[in-house]
Amino acid sequence: MTVQRHASSGISLPPALRAVLVFVLALSLGGCGYNSIQQKDEAVSAAWSQVLNVYKRRADLVPNLVATVKGYAEHEEAVFTEVAEARARVGSINVDADDPASVAQFQQAQGQLQSAIGRLLLVSEAYPQLKADQNFLQLQAQLEGTENRITVERQRYIQAVQDYNTFIRQFPTNLTAMVFGYDPKPNFSVEDEAAIQQAPAVDFGRNAPAGG
Repeated sequence: MTVQRHASSGISLPPALRAVLVFVLALSLGGCGYNSIQQKDEAVSAAWSQVLNVYKRRADLVPNLVATVKGYAEHEEAVFTEVAEARARVGSINVDADDPASVAQFQQAQGQLQSAIGRLLLVSEAYPQLKADQNFLQLQAQLEGTENRITVERQRYIQAVQDYNTFIRQFPTNLTAMVFGYDPKPNFSVEDEAAIQQAPAVDFGRNAPAGG
């Protein structure tokens, strides 16, 4: 008996059978957590975008804040230089949220900028007229609101990453994550959180002129 072989090495399936196989595959992927991984991964990406938005908002407020302070405290060049350098470092970082080293660098730069802004705001304590300037007060209020948003969005991102990481480590979802290359994501560190919330100490005893 002669057995005929197809010229192609692939297996040809009837369209109806292919449709059934695709349907079964979709069900199996859904059952093993694939769809949920997609949803949680998108949630992390969305939360990260919000984090970047509020950090950018803070950086955008810095030039106007510096210009206003300079109008009253032009001798505080060391503080102005520190703020400018810290803002430049923040702007030069192309952060990769999936790379722990990149996230750590991003955290460090943002912490340095926040510390520099804190020193800039403390300058106002030596200049009563600056403290009463309406433009300065408005910028200070905007900055305070932005810092609150940063705290909120960071916390949301931390929770989204924790939810994602926990989910892809659970069985059998961990198998699906391994097959499709979904790895745990880095998160903001507790050490960084503590560092950037610490108020900077500034001594005005040597350089600050009498307020007036």
